[in-house]
Amino acid sequence: QVQLVESEGGLVQPGGSLALSCAASGFTFSRYAMNWYRQPPGKGREVVATINSGGIITTYAESVKGRFTVSRDNAKTICSLQMNSLKFEDTAVYYCNVDLNGVAYWGKGTLVTVSS
Repeated sequence: QVQLVESEGGLVQPGGSLALSCAASGFTFSRYAMNWYRQPPGKGREVVATINSGGIITTYAESVKGRFTVSRDNAKTICSLQMNSLKFEDTAVYYCNVDLNGVAYWGKGTLVTVSS
């Protein structure tokens, strides 16, 4: 079955960095775009970054452009999100996501807290 497992988040000071990874299994990873979403406390879920199947085309939410970088390793079936210059408003549960022919699959999410 499809599994998406995010790495552990954590507590980071403003201006700091954190890398998240998503280990994927149960589908042909190299054929599908991968997405990172986040859900801040008390708010809805929003897309943060997307990377196409080949890892060439990436898109970002305006709020994270220039600070976050999404990447993937198709051989290892891992999708990563490097987060730099973190801000208080980046505090959220971060989710890995894949859409397989109209069916969305989600990881359990990992909490990232930006606080001094």
